[in-house]
Amino acid sequence: MNIPNTITTSRIVLIPVFIAVFYLPYDWAPALATFVFWFAAITDWFDGYLARKLNQQSAIGAFIDPLADKLIVITALLLILSKNPENNWLLFSSLIIIWREILISSLREWMAGMGKGDVVAVSFFGKAKTVAQMLALLFLIYENDIFGLPIYTFGLWLLVLAAFLTIVSMVVYVKSAWSTLSNSDS
Repeated sequence: MNIPNTITTSRIVLIPVFIAVFYLPYDWAPALATFVFWFAAITDWFDGYLARKLNQQSAIGAFIDPLADKLIVITALLLILSKNPENNWLLFSSLIIIWREILISSLREWMAGMGKGDVVAVSFFGKAKTVAQMLALLFLIYENDIFGLPIYTFGLWLLVLAAFLTIVSMVVYVKSAWSTLSNSDS
């Protein structure tokens, strides 16, 4: 296993650590859980950078990298929802994000199987969604005010923005793939 794939695998291994820390009954637990999530998120950038820099891109890396991303994000959304089950903004935004991840992952896999994976390459809106989503999750995991600033509220509105960008990016991806989708016999 090369260095980038080892880093990606560590992101998956961090998920149970993240879950355990998230539920610790200490005042410092939200800060540590935020750090674990941040560390996992930063490894996503780092493993991709190293894969390109060291020319160590691989088929297994192309598979486990997006899988690791989706697992850590969905885990974070479910953990945050478990602490705040009555918040409909959080619930609907999380559902939109999770549904989109499943739909676009399936679309990308299907398009790649047809030799047209580049048709659904990452768009600007997909990148913007990821930035808003990751910042939102960091704020929602930490949840405590900082210098009187309502961090949880900022995180919630960033997640709503991420859900909106999720819909926009999904439309962009489906529109890009539409001619292939509508002309397919399979």
